[in-house]
Amino acid sequence: MKSKIAKQSENLLEELQTALAHGTVARRVETLRRVTDLFVGNAVDYSDDHIRVFDDVFQCLIEQIETSARARLADRLAPIAAAPPNIIRTLALDEVIEVSGPVLTKSERLDEATLIEIARSRGQPHLKAISLRRVLSEALTDVLVTRGNQDVVQSTVGNPGARLSEGSLTDLVTRAERDDDLAACIGLRPDLPRHHYLRLVAKASSSVRRKLASAHPELTNEVSRVVQEAAQRVRIAAMTKQTEMARALVKSLHEDGRLDELEVTAFAEQGKFDEANAGLAALAGVAVETAETMMIESRTEGVMILAKVAGMSWPCVRAIIAMREKLSGGAQADMLTLRDTYEALRSSTAQQVLRFHRMQLGTKPAA
Repeated sequence: MKSKIAKQSENLLEELQTALAHGTVARRVETLRRVTDLFVGNAVDYSDDHIRVFDDVFQCLIEQIETSARARLADRLAPIAAAPPNIIRTLALDEVIEVSGPVLTKSERLDEATLIEIARSRGQPHLKAISLRRVLSEALTDVLVTRGNQDVVQSTVGNPGARLSEGSLTDLVTRAERDDDLAACIGLRPDLPRHHYLRLVAKASSSVRRKLASAHPELTNEVSRVVQEAAQRVRIAAMTKQTEMARALVKSLHEDGRLDELEVTAFAEQGKFDEANAGLAALAGVAVETAETMMIESRTEGVMILAKVAGMSWPCVRAIIAMREKLSGGAQADMLTLRDTYEALRSSTAQQVLRFHRMQLGTKPAA
């Protein structure tokens, strides 16, 4: 003999199937709303058998309901700890983020395996929704840090309930060397291990270090020492043997009168940064260090200023800009726009900007 719960389930499913088969869209939506109201209003009182009945009902409805209604269902079921597990999984796997988002962010019914499955297979909006969960395990944050874009990574790091593995922290601190926002976000985590914190501040910009020092006043003295030691190591290590050889080669070419923009273009096309930088510096009549500072800036104006002072043609400038992009991994620049900007730039203007830049750096023209 069938149980009372099972019979109720059959009757309810039969009633719903009839309504869905012969009803209008409005009637289907209204049916879903009433069933959802019934469940949400009494969720704490339902037994596991009752929840299974609702799970069957919701699964039946979800196959024949439009996106907006599925999204409303997800929004109402997501905060309920005892929500039917199968429909929660179905909603979480939905490709439409308006449906899956609330469940991915709020539902405690989702198991770890399902969350990792979604984090490994879905796009950035789904990853962002997962990153906002109250608690994130190391296994889950590893996937978010590996697959997530900048927005997802910062959201994950900024989540106090996210546990970060040693591997993820090592990767994040390395990436933070080129991202001040990420550096500040990591450094403000109260659970950041000390060795990662000191490595972070050693490479951070002055603005990030000030922000971190105010958040961790007990480490101010040690941070200052680490920063000074790091700066000294950078100055010592900056002049590698390869850099010395590159600069010596360019100096020899310049002194012999064999250095021109064709040589610099060839260096740039071959990805030889040290040679291209030294060549540009020599032709522009500036110190190699000045050119290097202007070359590694995120914007391309520095390169164009130096090139204009050196009297270079656009093909050479384009090769240098392309080399910078390739080495830095940055986005591809709009070369047509840059060409127009370069051709419109006056040599006298470039000279004035370069003088101002030298004044800021406290350097003199090259001998």
